Amino acid sequence: MEANILTLVRIALVFVAVGMFEVRHPIVLAGATVLVGFVLYLDALDGYVARKLNVASDFGALFDIVGDRIVEAVLWIYFAYAGMVSLWVPMIVITRGFLTDSVRTVEFQAGHTAFGEKTMMKSPFTRFLVASRFSRGLYGGMKAALFVYLGFLRFLVLAIPAYGWPISDGILGVMHLIATILAYATVALCVIRGLPVLWDGRNILFQKTYSSSLEP
Repeated sequence: MEANILTLVRIALVFVAVGMFEVRHPIVLAGATVLVGFVLYLDALDGYVARKLNVASDFGALFDIVGDRIVEAVLWIYFAYAGMVSLWVPMIVITRGFLTDSVRTVEFQAGHTAFGEKTMMKSPFTRFLVASRFSRGLYGGMKAALFVYLGFLRFLVLAIPAYGWPISDGILGVMHLIATILAYATVALCVIRGLPVLWDGRNILFQKTYSSSLEP
C-alpha cells in the first residue's frame, strides 16, 4: 500500500512540476527542476519501500510501471511542447509503451510479471536487456539525467537575461546539443529494451486467439 501511494504521489507531482515550468520565472523553474528530480527519485524509492516493508506484490510491480509510463510521457510531451526535444521522441516512446504494456498485460493475466522471479522474459539475454537491475538502472538513470538536464536548460535560458549571467550563445548551443544527444540515446535504449518484450511476446502479437465466450 505504501509503495502504491508513492506511485500516486509522483504522478500528481509531475503535473505540479509541469505547471511550475509554465510560470516561466527563473526561481520557479529552478524549483520545478528540483521537483522533477524528486519525482524521479521516488521511482526508485517506491520499489525499495515495497521490498523493505515486505509488501511487494504483482499488482504493485504493474502499478509501478503504470506510474513510470505516466511520468515519462508527461515529461516527454512537455519538453516536446517546449521545443526542447523533437515531437517524434514522445511519439516513439509512447507507442513503444503501449505495445510492450499490452503484451505485459496479457502475460500478467497468465501469472507472469515484467520483472522479478516470475518475469515473462524467456531467455537469459532478454532477461538481461529488460529485467536486470543493470538495464533498469541504466535506463532510469538516463531518463533522470535527461529530464533534470532539460529542466536546468529551461531555467538557464530565462535566468541568463534575467540575472545578466555571462554565458554565451555558443555555450548554450553546445548544451542544447548535449541535450539532443542524451535524448536520442535515451530513446534508443527505450526501443532496445522494448524489442525483447515484443519478441518474447510474439505469440500474443501474431497468434490469433479468441475468448472462449466468443467461440460458436
